[in-house]
Amino acid sequence: MGASWRIGVDPGERTDLVTGGVFAHVRNPIFTAMTAAQAGVVLMAPTWVSVLALIALVAAVQLQVRAVEEPYLRGVHGAAYDAYAARAGRFVPGIGRLTAPASAERTPA
Repeated sequence: MGASWRIGVDPGERTDLVTGGVFAHVRNPIFTAMTAAQAGVVLMAPTWVSVLALIALVAAVQLQVRAVEEPYLRGVHGAAYDAYAARAGRFVPGIGRLTAPASAERTPA
């Protein structure tokens, strides 16, 4: 990610859209790794606390990505992000790909 690494969204900042490496297949590999790590904790120490932590993490990540990250990236990168999101899965390769907005899919008659 290099210079495009950030935590959170700063509306005044513009970073490059990273689509290479693992990002070619998954749009949010860091969140995927965090979830996999917490799932590992559940397998190692299957308590109600570890399960609750996994559920809370999944809910928080879904909210962050869908309500904050994706709208920001779509606003900053426009059609380039739409094309990228249509081919890369949200958290797992091939799953959670986005379709282009309806207005972009229509062709004039």
